[in-house]
Amino acid sequence: MTVAIDRRIDTEVFVVGAGPVGLTLAMALARRGVAVTVAETRHRAEPPSPKCNHVSARSMEIFRGFGVADAVRDAGLPPDYPHDVAYRTTTTGIELARISIPSRAARASATGGPDTWWPTPEPPHRINQIYLEPILFEHAAAMAGLTLLNRTTVLQLAQSDRGVTATAEDLDTGGRLEITSRYLVGCDGGRSAVRRAIGATLHGDPVVQRVQSTVIRAPGLLAKVDRPAWGNFSFNPRRCGNVYAIDGRQTWLVHNYLRTDEPDFDAVDRDLGIRLILGVPADFEYEVVGREDWIGRRLVADRFRDRRVFLCGDAAHIWVPNAGYGMNAGIADATNLAFALAGALAGWAGPAALDAYEAERLPITDQVSRFAMDTANAVNAQVRTVPAEIEQAGPAGDAARERVGRAAYELNVNQFCCGGLNFGYFYDASPIIAYDGETAPGYGMYDFTPSTVPGCRVPHVWLGEGHSLYDELGLSYTLLHRDPSVEVSGLVAAAARRGVPLSVLQLDPLRSPELDPWPLLLVRADQHVAWRATAAPADPLALVDLLRGSRR
Repeated sequence: MTVAIDRRIDTEVFVVGAGPVGLTLAMALARRGVAVTVAETRHRAEPPSPKCNHVSARSMEIFRGFGVADAVRDAGLPPDYPHDVAYRTTTTGIELARISIPSRAARASATGGPDTWWPTPEPPHRINQIYLEPILFEHAAAMAGLTLLNRTTVLQLAQSDRGVTATAEDLDTGGRLEITSRYLVGCDGGRSAVRRAIGATLHGDPVVQRVQSTVIRAPGLLAKVDRPAWGNFSFNPRRCGNVYAIDGRQTWLVHNYLRTDEPDFDAVDRDLGIRLILGVPADFEYEVVGREDWIGRRLVADRFRDRRVFLCGDAAHIWVPNAGYGMNAGIADATNLAFALAGALAGWAGPAALDAYEAERLPITDQVSRFAMDTANAVNAQVRTVPAEIEQAGPAGDAARERVGRAAYELNVNQFCCGGLNFGYFYDASPIIAYDGETAPGYGMYDFTPSTVPGCRVPHVWLGEGHSLYDELGLSYTLLHRDPSVEVSGLVAAAARRGVPLSVLQLDPLRSPELDPWPLLLVRADQHVAWRATAAPADPLALVDLLRGSRR
C-alpha cells in the first residue's frame, strides 16, 4: 500500500539523531556550507537523561572551532565546585584517596597535579549532558543551511547510485515526510535503526558490568560531605558505587554496581543500594528524579558504512561509559566524517576519502573500547574485594584504607586525566595519508609523545597569548610553512588545480620547535598530519591526488 507523503525535503546530508554527536556532525558540515537536515525524536529543548559527565580536551578543541567552547565551559557545576574524583568508604564517609582536578574557575591558572598539563588551548571540562546538549542545539539551530526536525522518527531508507531516500514520521501529527539526500549518517545511538537498515552488526563483549543508575534530588547531601567532589566512589563491603554531582547543589547521579550474582536490576533494592552508597540513614530524605539502568558493553560495528550511509557515535560503537569515552569518540567520528563528506560534495574528494572514514575510525574506536573495558574490569575486581576492616578504627583499618585508596588512585588517575586517549592516537592505515616510513610513537591512557609522524595529531603550538595553532587551521588543509627558502608554489598550484582548499600558514621555526625538524607539514582540519617533508614534493599533483583520495 502506498502511503501519502505530506512533506518532501531535499538536502545534501541527512543526519539521524540530534545528540552531541549528530549536532557536532551537522555543525561541522554547515560551517563548510553544506545543506544538512537533522531528525530527532525528542521535543525541541527536551533535555536528555543525565548521561555523559565529561567533555574531553579533543571535543573542547572542536567546540572551540565552532565558537561554543566558552559557553560550554561556563555551564554545569558552579565555578568554584571542585572537579575532583574522591574515593571514600561512602559518599559521606572516610576519604581514601582523591584525584585533584581543577574547578572551572581555577582551570586556566591551576598548576601541579595530574590534570593541569594539557598541551592544548582547551583542557577537558566536567559537565553533564543535560547542560551540554542544549548549548549545542541552540548554536546549531542558528546556523545557516542547518534544519532541525524535532519529533521526527525515520521509518525506512533506500539507496541509489545518486543518493538516499528516507521515509519519516512526524510523531505529533502522524504525517509522513520524504527526505532525499546525497548522504545519510546514523547518529541514532546504541539501538540504531540506521545500523540495522544497512545490515551492520555489533561484535565484542555483550556484558562487562551491570549498573543500576538513579538520578536523585537530595538538597541535604552536600552538607554531609566534608570535601565535595565531582565524582564520589564508595568502597565498602555492603555496596560499592559512585555518585556524580550534576548541578553541584542538590542533583546527583548514583551508579550502583551490581554484583555478578545480581543479573536482575529490579531484584536489587534500589533505595537500600542508594543509602549504602551515600552512607545515609533510613530517614534521610531524597527524591528519585529518573532511572536509567544499563549494561556496560564493549561492542563495535563490523563496518561503519554502506555506500552512501554512514554510522557515527554509539550507532557504530558501544562500550562501558568510563570518563565519557563513548560520546567523545563519537564527536571525533563526526569531525572526521564531516571533512570527507564536505570534500565529496564539493567535488574535490575522491572515493578513497570516504573509504578513509572507516579505515581510520574503526580501528581507533576498537582500541579505545578495550582501554575502557580493561579499566572497567579492573574496577569491578577492586569493588569485589573490599576488605571487611576498611571502616574499622585502628591499625588494621588504617592499613586497609591506605591500601585500597592507593590502588584506586593508581588505577583511575589514568582514565580521569587521559592525555594519551585524547592526543596520542594516530591513523596508521589510511588511504589518504602520505606515510614516510617512520612509526608513530605508542601511547597509553595517560601518557603520549607528541609527534609529527603522518597520521598523528600535529603537536600544539602557542602562536601568541591565547592564540593557538589550531585556531589557524583551515576547514580542509593547512600547509605549515616554517622555512621561506623552501618553495611551495608548486604544491599550492597543484591543490588549486584539483580544487582542494589549501591555506598556507607561515610559522617562525624558532617559535615552533615542537614541529622540528620539518619545514613543511600539511595538516588536515581534524589536526592530523597528512604529509611532511624537508623539501617540496617532486610530483605535487600526485601528492594532492593521494591526499584527496583520487588517483589520476
